[in-house]
Amino acid sequence: MPASLPEQAVATVRRWLTEAEQFPKDASGEQLAGVLKDPSGLDFTVGFVDGVIRPEDIRVAARNLARLAPRVPAFLPWYLRTAVRTGGVLAPVAPQVVIPAARKALREMVGHLIVDASEAKLGRSIAKIRTDDVRLNVNLLGEAVLGEREADRRLQGTHELLARPDVDYVSIKVSSTVAPHSAWAFDEAVAEVVEKLTPLYARAASFSTPKFINLDMEEYKDLDMTLAVFTRILDQPQFRDLEAGIVLQTYLPDALEAMIRLQEWATARRAAGGARVKVRVVKGANLPMEQVEASLHDWPLATWGTKQDSDTHYKRVLNYALQPAHADAVRIGVAGHNLFDIAFAWLLATERGVVEAIDFEMLLGMATGQAQAVKRDVGSLLLYTPVVHPAEFDVAIAYLIRRLEEGASQENFMSAVFELSANEELFEREKNRFLASLAALDDTVPLPHRVQDRRLPELPAPTDGFANTPDTDPAVAANRDWGRAILDRVPGSTAGTETVAAAALQTEEQLDRVIDAALEAGRGWAALTGAQRAEVLHRAGEALAARRAELLEVAAAEAGKTLDQSDPEISEAVDFAHYYAERARELDEVDGASFVPSRLTVVTPPWNFPVAIPAGSALAALAAGSPVVFKPAGPTKRCGAVVAEAIWEALDASGVPRDVLALVDLEERALGRQLVSHPSVDRLILTGAYETAELFRSFRSDLPLLAETSGKNALIVTPSADFDLAAKDVAYSAFGHAGQKCSAASLVILVGSVAKSKRFRNQLVDAVSSLTVDYPTNPAAQMGPLTEPAEGKLLQALTSLEEGQSWLIEPQQLDGTGKLWS
Repeated sequence: MPASLPEQAVATVRRWLTEAEQFPKDASGEQLAGVLKDPSGLDFTVGFVDGVIRPEDIRVAARNLARLAPRVPAFLPWYLRTAVRTGGVLAPVAPQVVIPAARKALREMVGHLIVDASEAKLGRSIAKIRTDDVRLNVNLLGEAVLGEREADRRLQGTHELLARPDVDYVSIKVSSTVAPHSAWAFDEAVAEVVEKLTPLYARAASFSTPKFINLDMEEYKDLDMTLAVFTRILDQPQFRDLEAGIVLQTYLPDALEAMIRLQEWATARRAAGGARVKVRVVKGANLPMEQVEASLHDWPLATWGTKQDSDTHYKRVLNYALQPAHADAVRIGVAGHNLFDIAFAWLLATERGVVEAIDFEMLLGMATGQAQAVKRDVGSLLLYTPVVHPAEFDVAIAYLIRRLEEGASQENFMSAVFELSANEELFEREKNRFLASLAALDDTVPLPHRVQDRRLPELPAPTDGFANTPDTDPAVAANRDWGRAILDRVPGSTAGTETVAAAALQTEEQLDRVIDAALEAGRGWAALTGAQRAEVLHRAGEALAARRAELLEVAAAEAGKTLDQSDPEISEAVDFAHYYAERARELDEVDGASFVPSRLTVVTPPWNFPVAIPAGSALAALAAGSPVVFKPAGPTKRCGAVVAEAIWEALDASGVPRDVLALVDLEERALGRQLVSHPSVDRLILTGAYETAELFRSFRSDLPLLAETSGKNALIVTPSADFDLAAKDVAYSAFGHAGQKCSAASLVILVGSVAKSKRFRNQLVDAVSSLTVDYPTNPAAQMGPLTEPAEGKLLQALTSLEEGQSWLIEPQQLDGTGKLWS
């Protein structure tokens, strides 16, 4: 790279800014600039979009407008401020008049950013924007894809766009092509997406001048899939001569390695006589989503940690791609509004003689004067053009808010875009950021941040504090292979079988001996300090982590749990060990008191969480210095046995007798009564039915019982809710592990107008009816079987209705076992 290039880039940006002033000011752009400059502009605008535009119920929108109106910011002209304040007063009285008018006004204000997709207006809008040197990359926005109905509708909408004579370039995301899939079923999902998208690519190829499809992506978890879908489609012989594109997000360290893979594949494609491809290079705009995903699962953040690192990597990818040796196979699309980056790419391409292999893409309606100035130099522009049908305008909210938040973030170039020419301080800020990102540029190929490999031992947890253990990351190919190997072992699984057999007790004398041995071992255990017990529990956490694959296997084989349901449960069990270890230390630090452990604790866990709840209950008691008699639930004895084996492993390594944790399998009801009512039992921990708690108390009226019983989780949906998210939450909560958990949403309370919302109803039906129901040996399964065949009240609920009820979706028995129901 020429040493003079940074200086040339800065000079080019200054010239573009000067030239941009020659073009007429865009009124809508000026209003957007006002939003970003006003201290309360962003909060007001986001509140207006989210509270007044999005709700279906105009009465809710009216109340929100009334609350917002007194805070109308100064950036609006006086007549609009007056209209907002007047609307706020009138809205509660005449919502049917005020709210439609307010929504129409906003649609007109953002019409330069989002195009009306209705047949009557789309053609006129395209004709107005498109010229010989301006092409459009059209992206159809729509409702959240929760199921097959919306996925098919979105795909059909893109087909219709591509069929138009005035549309020759479209973008579509893998995630909007098919219903949500299991993250563990990578191969199956790729095959389904390829099948769904192949006709769209065939349509693009069918025109005398083939049209262009850009495969877009949003989340890190879609990266591998998008790459696989893109290459597999274009590897089909019928698409050998079709040029198509894919996006790479450079705020991911993985982007350069992906670029290299694409370059090598495209070079081979060209050598075989195929068309070249295009890679659209963007920085990425879903950082909050990635941050939430990482925090929920305790994974490393997939993106770069700083804006400068992301900016440098953007240039690193361009520096690799814009080479004469690469230009024949891959065309580069430089997407963004950062004038310094655009100048860098243009000057670099010019210096290396690859200007015919580069496109520049900007957002429709953003900084139009600057776009015109850039176009004078580079020759043409591609405008990213979101289109939406008027009846679904609320789905454009996420896009609008993303654009606004980008503009408001002081780390983002867009926060300065409207003032660069007049504000030298802002210009210097952006220039220095550009130069700093260039100074860090090198030829290294960064490693991904998400590199977890479950085939290797898990990293040890801290022993001087508590930190959650990460869930397994299915975005990593090695982990997906590991998961498939587990599922392959499920049909022949025997994990825990021998331990269960050894724990079977037939007589009262046998049970008495077990209790006596636990009491004897418990005296030595209780005599240890909390810190000493903490060391043992930390070892138990490591042992449980080491048995993650075995626990997943037995949970699938015995309880029918899918990997997405059981893996977080294993993490929870590991967390219990380390968390209670640290709580045990605190027992040594109680000033002026001595802790006296319970003589014996009985743990009777449920079958629906056969790993985490028994582990947590037993480990809590052990942390508190009490020996434990552990009786797993009948349907999931083997799960309990493997948990016990892991804890015994820690006891053995610490020189503590195994009798501190006694595993028992009691087939006879009389033995269960003997255990519960035994006078040496100081505490019993039960998770199960309320009737079971009553039964235990009837065995012994003074029983110290800690019981969690008969939970029923209700989900309340109000008219202010995001109905797409609400429908998604209901479906995932209600049918995870076939609804066999107290935390599953078994009751949904629809407030007011939600009960009549077609949007909510349709999205819920789409999400639920699209779930893949199967045994966990199928990695695509999203809802597994019942742990035991349906009978009694459950069977009645699945097959009959009470007075006044009707089916929204009627359950169907899918096989003869009585376990698998849709």
